[in-house]
Amino acid sequence: MEYVDILDQTDLLAKMILQSEVMIAYQHAYKTLSNDEEAQQLIREFVHTKRDYEDVQRFGRYHPDYSEIMTNVRRVKRKMDMNEKVAKFKIAERQLQNFLDEISTFVAHSVSKNIMVPIDGAALTDGGCSTGGCGSGGQCGCQAS
Repeated sequence: MEYVDILDQTDLLAKMILQSEVMIAYQHAYKTLSNDEEAQQLIREFVHTKRDYEDVQRFGRYHPDYSEIMTNVRRVKRKMDMNEKVAKFKIAERQLQNFLDEISTFVAHSVSKNIMVPIDGAALTDGGCSTGGCGSGGQCGCQAS
């Protein structure tokens, strides 16, 4: 019965997150970005340029077009990032990530203060103590949140 109650509480939390102002702002920014043809063109151009960049990364400075591609990828990324719709989406995305990180931290620490909570994608990085990725459970004195 306790397990069923936990699942019900989880569903309630998920509904609350989906109805939150932060989630609604994110969904609005996503929809606005998706429907803006200029922003979509800039994203497609960046994705195309990024493929060239990834090819250069395999060879490094020895790639014949290294300088040109590196300059081009920075130019295209900056142009994309400066688009108002892209910028607003990135802000909304960052706010949603912070919101979800706060919820994860609250839930984990309500169980035990010793639980390490990876935040802001830290679980996906090979980091040292600053990311909580040391694996010692905090015994080294690192802070996960």
